[in-house]
Amino acid sequence: MDWDKLRIFHAVADAGSLTHAGDVLHLSQSAVSRQIRALEESLGTTLFHRHARGLILTEQGELLFDATSSMARKLETTSARIRDSEEHVFGELKVTTTVGFGTLWLVPRLSKLYSRYPDLKIDLLLEERVLDLPMREADVAIRMKEPQQSDLVRRRLLNIRMQLFATRAYLDAAGVPDRVEDLSPHRLICQQPSTPQVSAGAVLSHMLLSHNVSSTLMVNNYFGVLQAVLAGVGIGVLPDYLTADFPDLIRVLPDIESVEVPVFLAFPEELRQSRRVTAFRDFVLEEIQTYRRKQVESDAIRETVD
Repeated sequence: MDWDKLRIFHAVADAGSLTHAGDVLHLSQSAVSRQIRALEESLGTTLFHRHARGLILTEQGELLFDATSSMARKLETTSARIRDSEEHVFGELKVTTTVGFGTLWLVPRLSKLYSRYPDLKIDLLLEERVLDLPMREADVAIRMKEPQQSDLVRRRLLNIRMQLFATRAYLDAAGVPDRVEDLSPHRLICQQPSTPQVSAGAVLSHMLLSHNVSSTLMVNNYFGVLQAVLAGVGIGVLPDYLTADFPDLIRVLPDIESVEVPVFLAFPEELRQSRRVTAFRDFVLEEIQTYRRKQVESDAIRETVD
């Protein structure tokens, strides 16, 4: 059906008069009449009974008026919500990031975002594959490298490195290695270098495994590596953004670490004005600032203990 004809029909049915509907629509009576006749012809039915006192809906006209009334109410509600969205954040937001960053850093902080925006619906996609933002596979991405597409808004969040960590209990029992060669009697926990991951982590793991490590535990994501380290299974290769949230982790071989890895937040240019995207971006930036302060405090405590 022609939406414009339906709009005119609804105005005529609501006013009960072609003239009055024309005044509301700023159309002549003849123009309104032509549109109604065209709609009736397209539907193959009569929508109004015409008499001297005005127009009365036929049974078929009442059915159509019920439908257009429902549409009008939904449009009015939607219009109000769009106006309110300048202050109120709601609706679905599709976010993608890596398994490690998503499970270990982002998810534990989302309760704060939901407390601020209880009507927000987040669809969180955790995978190493880089989703296509311009094709709207996701609305926002947090990735461990700078996006290459030119039509994306991007913001560097922080820089991270992969480092070696263990628990105090494990080191007290197994000893503290002083050189990379001293890793041989320890159990190394890391991702298999051939699995999808940040290349810097793969390079570091490959280098460590080349030093005749006697026992290993390979896990396909950093969440599993962290759990194994916390359980005292061995020494793990982990991203340094964990140090603020897990202050009991002990840095092992401080001179051994990966190259710096940039972390970027990106979203399509057409979502620049989206309240959902803006709210999420601002929240992440606030949490990054808090994280940096905690990381400085955590590092200071470690230096004091050491």
